[in-house]
Amino acid sequence: MKSNYKVAIALVAGTALGGAAVQGLHAQAKPPAYVVAEIDVTNQDGFLKEFSPKAQKALADSGNKAIVRGGKVVAIEGAPPKSRIVINSFANLDAAVAAYNSPAYKEARTIGNKYGTFRLYAVEGLAP
Repeated sequence: MKSNYKVAIALVAGTALGGAAVQGLHAQAKPPAYVVAEIDVTNQDGFLKEFSPKAQKALADSGNKAIVRGGKVVAIEGAPPKSRIVINSFANLDAAVAAYNSPAYKEARTIGNKYGTFRLYAVEGLAP
């Protein structure tokens, strides 16, 4: 009978330790990040032909996933949206910042600056 208690206590203790370890691992995972670009495009043709392909390639090399790339935008409250909205997702905030600071993206941006004005910001998403 005493050995049954020992086994039961060992099982409960093992489960508690395992649960604590899993919680600790989840706490260490970095949440995903999203970069929102509000772009006031002044030359649509040049923007799409010269800037977009280079920027998309530079960001694709960093492992991003495009969620929104243009499309219809409707103002619900506040100032009207810019003419183009882009939202990209990244594994984490560090990866997002590194992608937009990469030499390839900065080179593309020198072209993009000829065709519009940009407002970019990154935000952490909810942890998985």
